Amino acid sequence: MSSFFLKSLSVLSSGLIVSGFVILPVCEVTPVVMAQNNEQAAEAKVSQGLQLIQQGRLNEAIDAFRQATQINPKMAAAHYNLGLALRQQGQLQASATAFHQATQADPNFALAYANLGAALIEGNNLNQARDYLQRSLELDPKLGLAHYNLGLVLELQGDLPRAVGAFREAAQFTPNAPEPLYHLGLVYQKQQKPSEAIAAFRQAVQRNPNYAEAHYSLGSTLFSQGDLGGALTAFRKSSQVNPNYANAYYGAGLVFVRQNKISDAQQTLNYAKNLFTAQKNLPWAEKAEQQLKKLRNR
Repeated sequence: MSSFFLKSLSVLSSGLIVSGFVILPVCEVTPVVMAQNNEQAAEAKVSQGLQLIQQGRLNEAIDAFRQATQINPKMAAAHYNLGLALRQQGQLQASATAFHQATQADPNFALAYANLGAALIEGNNLNQARDYLQRSLELDPKLGLAHYNLGLVLELQGDLPRAVGAFREAAQFTPNAPEPLYHLGLVYQKQQKPSEAIAAFRQAVQRNPNYAEAHYSLGSTLFSQGDLGGALTAFRKSSQVNPNYANAYYGAGLVFVRQNKISDAQQTLNYAKNLFTAQKNLPWAEKAEQQLKKLRNR
């Protein structure tokens, strides 16, 4: 009997501000056991594809997985791995199709439903995504990835109380992943619950001290609560983790303004403005410039 270890993925959205979605992937390694009567040729192609993935040869891996699905269309793992590889290549519709075919080959394949839901979120098919994620959890109530992606759907749909529940479940069932706690903090921010948001962000950076976005969001929430020292520490940690994270410098600049440290504020905000400009984030570059103008007019 052959075993293939398959990496699952979660859906991510990008953004820099506190309310944006900047989350790193939650990855699990889950064995999918092939039935003994599966064709050895198809199994060999899947093994070949996994080796090619490890070598960074994505296009060749996709070809190998496709050949496996052609040899044995009922091999769920072949469709599933194809979906992961296509998703890595940015082919959202094709990856969703592959994940769907995996669920057709194995209707009890919870991870396939979870990743199908993830692909549909990125395609903005939220209602469909929600259905598949709920099916995944019916099959495996402890699948943290499905809880996490369901939380994203609920957050996007504005169902914040249920999103909180989903992210809490995800944090429980993926005890090393910081992303559910980060998103939990973002939801608490939307609910205007700063104390809960601060606690969630702190837990996120405990799980991953190199999580720049979580440090930044912690700093923003502390700043809003008047904890300038704590905010500045968080912004500094964010910029140390990611020296190109312009928002961290912008946040630190605002702390210096509040502390009346004009020279430090000007230097930091100017640095943030230059980073925003280099990154073609012109609206935020303008925000930094407006802050600098206020300082010059003092």
